[in-house]
Amino acid sequence: MDLSLGPADEAFRQEVRTFFQEDYPQAIIAKLANGQVLTKEDLRAGEQAMSARGWLAPGWPKEHGGPGWTVTQRFIFDEELERAGAPNVSPMGLLYVAPVIYTFGTDEQKARWLPDILASRTFWAQGYSEPEAGSDLASLRTRAVRDGDHYVVDGEKIWTSNAHHADWIFCLVRTADTGKKQEGVSFLCLPMDTPGIEVIPIITIDGGHHLNRVTFTNARTPVENLIGEEGKGWTYARHLLAHERTSYAHVAAKRRQIEQLKAVSREAPWGDLLGPAGSAAFRRKLAEVELQLQALEMTTLRALAPLASGEAPGDEASIIKIAATETAQAVTELFLELAGPYAQPFFPDRSGADWRGNLGDIPAFAAPGTASYFFTRAQTIYGGATEIQKTIIARQMGL
Repeated sequence: MDLSLGPADEAFRQEVRTFFQEDYPQAIIAKLANGQVLTKEDLRAGEQAMSARGWLAPGWPKEHGGPGWTVTQRFIFDEELERAGAPNVSPMGLLYVAPVIYTFGTDEQKARWLPDILASRTFWAQGYSEPEAGSDLASLRTRAVRDGDHYVVDGEKIWTSNAHHADWIFCLVRTADTGKKQEGVSFLCLPMDTPGIEVIPIITIDGGHHLNRVTFTNARTPVENLIGEEGKGWTYARHLLAHERTSYAHVAAKRRQIEQLKAVSREAPWGDLLGPAGSAAFRRKLAEVELQLQALEMTTLRALAPLASGEAPGDEASIIKIAATETAQAVTELFLELAGPYAQPFFPDRSGADWRGNLGDIPAFAAPGTASYFFTRAQTIYGGATEIQKTIIARQMGL
């Protein structure tokens, strides 16, 4: 695999870097650098700036509004976005459901949904996991019953990221009980303002509101909101999950976190743990994480190679899911160790620019650092638990 970049790629990198320095909303980057929590309006403003340039959906085919970039250009763009400190896009619409729509949807569905996703006019949620049907997704019990020109949906989804922001939700629902469990699953989309849909917040251990429980009680949605064929939802879900699992790498963002770790360590009031008089054990842990990150980057590049010919990511998607989420946890563990006694479950309101003024003696990095540590505990569970990914890898190896 040739990892060298030619002059055209380097010129493209500079073009992207200039965009994030001059044309992207700098207030959003500043809020993140200050440790603030972004609002839905912030996310939309950032996405619409990229959309205006035609850069919001790097992975989409050109005929559906993508920029027509090479795999190398896509990697460079993601790297520069994260290096600039800009937030990643909301993945549910752009990265997850859109490839299902333009691959398996009707022309009418493509015309109805893709332009709004591409312009960041609509946000989507993913209705997959259920109580007692998380990693064993084929055991889902949310049911959609055909009633004339509508489906009537009853059931419950859980751990639904940003459902409180979403305009639409795409769901796996059970439409039949015959044959294998996977054969009775269909892929159905519903507007979030449909009567009978309720969103119940779940406040997570990091003190944030990311997740929700979504209930469906006689929620009716038109038959034309079914993607593909009835009973083929499992096939479409596997297509989606392959794209989802390669989106976890975020190599440049992790490198940025490590640079932040080094900076706050130098400024720590109790002394620099990474300095000559610091902790050899802590320096060794950091070196191990940096090596993990290099291995993750190489694996990601191998997994992205099939995309150059329009294919779905290969079996490396499961490897990336494991490596990326475990590396994310390892990085945040370093922040927790650096914070020492200040690493406590204390989560101040970080919506305002002056949130640091309420911390007293607590170092400013400790609050978001500890919150990130707790949030990343979920990363080895969502999108397919690590244990499930290892089973997938073992089966591919014939074990």
